[in-house]
Amino acid sequence: MEKLRRALNGNERCDEESGIITQVMDQTTLSWSTRIKGFAICFIVGILCSFLGSFALFLQKGLAVFAVFYTLGNIISLASTCFLMGPFHQFKKMFASTRIIATILVFVSIILTLFAALHLHNPGLALLFIIIQSLAMTWYSLSYIPYARDAVKKTVEACIT
Repeated sequence: MEKLRRALNGNERCDEESGIITQVMDQTTLSWSTRIKGFAICFIVGILCSFLGSFALFLQKGLAVFAVFYTLGNIISLASTCFLMGPFHQFKKMFASTRIIATILVFVSIILTLFAALHLHNPGLALLFIIIQSLAMTWYSLSYIPYARDAVKKTVEACIT
């Protein structure tokens, strides 16, 4: 009876459209356990890529291989957080005013590392960008922990003076 009343009022179409949108959203959203599993898998794969790069460095395969695997590991680890929050929410948080500089520094250091390793074939420059990339990723990660960056700043100031 309710369906007939909606059809006569002209509201049936709106309910069907919202039903389709709701169905699509229900099919694309992940359960919490699936999100945790996706995060863990991506994060572990990212760490493994970084370790593979380290092994390539010790096996004399070159700094370029290390730079590529290390950078790929960082990208995958960074992408793993999209499972926890969702990609759109993650990008909004990445470019929030409190961490936009750290985010830009991470992306620039990733690009410069790959450029120095693959295009310029300059191991010293690639190593410099790897160090900058590690520091930028650390600073970016600390931005998610309340007061962590302030604590690091105070610690560095205490060590310098």
